[in-house]
Amino acid sequence: MNILLANDDGIQAVGLRALYFALIEAGHDVHVVAPVTEQSAVGHAVTLSMPIRVKEFKENGFVGQGVYGTPVDCVKLGLSTLLDKEPDLVLSGINAGANVGVDILYSGTVSAATEGALMEIPAMAVSMDNFNPQDLSGQARYCVELLAKIPWSELPRKCVLNLNFPNCPMSDVKEMIVCPHTRASYLDWYDTRQDPRGRPYYWLNGAIPPENISADRDRALLTEGHVTLTPLHFNFTDKEALELLKRNDL
Repeated sequence: MNILLANDDGIQAVGLRALYFALIEAGHDVHVVAPVTEQSAVGHAVTLSMPIRVKEFKENGFVGQGVYGTPVDCVKLGLSTLLDKEPDLVLSGINAGANVGVDILYSGTVSAATEGALMEIPAMAVSMDNFNPQDLSGQARYCVELLAKIPWSELPRKCVLNLNFPNCPMSDVKEMIVCPHTRASYLDWYDTRQDPRGRPYYWLNGAIPPENISADRDRALLTEGHVTLTPLHFNFTDKEALELLKRNDL
């Protein structure tokens, strides 16, 4: 396959490098277009108010293009300008930190894949339930093997596949389960701290209350040690509310 590889952790991130080398080893053609700096949780942001610059990376067998912009900038620029031909797949990851439930709205990793899907190119986001992974080579090989098994041509238009790995060694990972995403939202709070000059600043924290997590959805299954795969389709129309408003002559 001819693959556009992106992420939101930056072009030097452990997960992206692991995927790159696993894909190359499997014989795929890989074109990396990824942010120069970390862009976690920027969602589907697009740069409009300043020019975008690109830096070439060539080191230790790795070749890629770093973009001074967002993950979506990377995919837009890659598909429209930097690549010689349209790829067979847009692949984003491996992200440091799971992308389950409402994370899919915040995640730059998922947004990069979504941008490919919006252009009707098969797309997958890949994440690991660990914010500081040291070695993702096993997860990368698993992902590359999975790519060959997915019926890409049969998936619905503009579908994004969201793959998540549990926080455990690959030898302890349980079987993959295709499942819906968690619908529960985070309970957020801000830690209030002081800088060295005594001025306050705030640091976001939060968690999904365990009692709100459904056992058959991605967050619970990931915690149990399963790999999870969720097909996403970004159609935001609330059909039930649509019919309600129509019945009320609105």
